[in-house]
Amino acid sequence: MDLGYKLRQDFPIFKNGICYLDSGASSQKPQSVIDKQNYYTEEVYANVHRATYTIAQKITDAYEESRKKIADFINADPKEVIFTKSATEAINLVAHSFGSIIPDGSEIILSEMEHHANIVPWQLLKNRKDISLKIIPVLDNGELDYDEYEKLLTDKTALVAITHISNVLGTIVDIDRIVSSAKKHNAKVLVDGSQAIMHQKVDVKKLGIDFYTFTGHKLYAPTGVGVLWGKSDILNSIPPFLGGGDMIDTVSFEKTTFAEIPIKFEAGTPPIVPAICLGEAIDYISNIGLDKINEYEKYLYKYAFDEITKIKGVRVIGTVENKAPILSFIVEGIHSYDISELMNNENVCVRVGHHCAEPLMKRFNMLSTIRVSLALYNTIDDIDLFINSLKKSLRILG
Repeated sequence: MDLGYKLRQDFPIFKNGICYLDSGASSQKPQSVIDKQNYYTEEVYANVHRATYTIAQKITDAYEESRKKIADFINADPKEVIFTKSATEAINLVAHSFGSIIPDGSEIILSEMEHHANIVPWQLLKNRKDISLKIIPVLDNGELDYDEYEKLLTDKTALVAITHISNVLGTIVDIDRIVSSAKKHNAKVLVDGSQAIMHQKVDVKKLGIDFYTFTGHKLYAPTGVGVLWGKSDILNSIPPFLGGGDMIDTVSFEKTTFAEIPIKFEAGTPPIVPAICLGEAIDYISNIGLDKINEYEKYLYKYAFDEITKIKGVRVIGTVENKAPILSFIVEGIHSYDISELMNNENVCVRVGHHCAEPLMKRFNMLSTIRVSLALYNTIDDIDLFINSLKKSLRILG
């Protein structure tokens, strides 16, 4: 399995000699994406949807072509694909706009493994409306307690907002089961796909969900762009999130009418170049094949898991079999930050902290974990370097 050795040549940052194991926070960028970013910044930059001169038309076409690529990537209609600045903004959009039409007394279901971006917007909605939040517990092995989830559902459930893959545990949520149970109560389902979209095929129609969100910078694209997909009938029925230029049909001081979707939700100048680069990033991974990427990443994860569990004192958090290539662990009696600082001295880049998932940390009675999150450009050599650096750090700290 030499896929990573071949692909890392496409990523110029690895000329620096780093061992990068934090792709769950943000991925590195291939040269093709960097070249695309430079081209549309240096040679063909203008605003979109606003002018008829040549470069404005060219960049508008590229922007809309990227929307089509994203739609094809997730099996959606392009008009249902909304560009945002991040997955966080996408979830906030749903909380604001869809949240405004749900009746008082409604219930929204989250889980203990959610990122703060899928907790705080619903708490803010709760401050504005008479709704309640219900929380699906997580089992000791890191799996959702689906039996308890089904008990939480009632005819008052307006929405289930759930991660596709836990950014801490790597747990892959059974979205089919989530949706099947939710639909029995006519509840909508939002899935936060920020940790899933780069690892496995996502088909929003097959999933049967109502909203799907993800971010570009974890999908080998630049920062500053995210995506909200939503069913067109829902998007047409909810008010805009932001008001301003481009999202309007007509404006007077007496009344404003709004553009059709998706432009209705893209107020102001959008993330033009990042959105175009997201399309390029999708081309890059599509040419490799998500099935091939998924198989390779599983191979890397198994090797990493087998090696780290040989080290005395290490406790892996989240041990379900069906996992994404995310490995969180602690070392008994040693602070995670101390370990990560020593590993940093050897150019080994791992994430340490609560990973924007404080309720999950509380669930497992921890303040932080060390997290290794793998991607298509990682190799067995990276894992060996990480394991050796970890052992060395533990000898120093022990």
